[in-house]
Amino acid sequence: MDFPHALRSMRQHRRLSQLDLALRAGTTQRHLSFMESGRSRPGRSMVVRLSESMELPLRERNELLLSAGYAPVYPQTPLDDPGLEHVRTALRHILTGHLPYPAIVVDARHELVLANDAFDLLTQGVAEHLLRPPVNVLRLSLHPEGLAPRIVNLEQWAQHILDRIPRDDLYEELSGYVPHAAPGPDHVGFAVPVRLRSARGELRLTTTITTFATALDVTVAELKLEAFLPADATTAALLAG
Repeated sequence: MDFPHALRSMRQHRRLSQLDLALRAGTTQRHLSFMESGRSRPGRSMVVRLSESMELPLRERNELLLSAGYAPVYPQTPLDDPGLEHVRTALRHILTGHLPYPAIVVDARHELVLANDAFDLLTQGVAEHLLRPPVNVLRLSLHPEGLAPRIVNLEQWAQHILDRIPRDDLYEELSGYVPHAAPGPDHVGFAVPVRLRSARGELRLTTTITTFATALDVTVAELKLEAFLPADATTAALLAG
């Protein structure tokens, strides 16, 4: 994608006018218009300012720089690289500290990176092929041989998941696993708890998602830590048992 097209597309996707973005980036609407039309070629520092002003993910910031003819600024280090050992150690401490409640870390493709021991309680009875790396946790959740048969409120939970992801190939796959149901009057979006049958009884769980907003490495910035929390006292007691 050429820079003018990329810049215009990213700006419009974030519902920013040229004036809005120009003010944020400390430039003029005229200059921004010239950049989007290809009449003006921005310097590297301007591309960085524009990407910061649009609050782009680090991967997209690198893509915008490349489209303008500049080298990427933000490294993308494999998670198993020795240089990220401090990150892996910190994540393991957080996962262990969340016990006896389940918690996982996933990457940008929703693939499982790390999990604590309590996550095994959720995956009991899941087909072996769904647990072979790379494990896609969204597929694991909605696949007929995954958690789906044990999710009491499957339609609501599936809608909660599908609302969070782009309409790509994974979306098409996952949406084919569950019957489509229009959100009802009690639909509350992100606050949907999952009700899961388990060997200990029915678990009612809510989730929190933590991201690494100040990371300067693409790999780390794209990690998400999803922690499951009991939605009632009964679930807390079952997980603690």
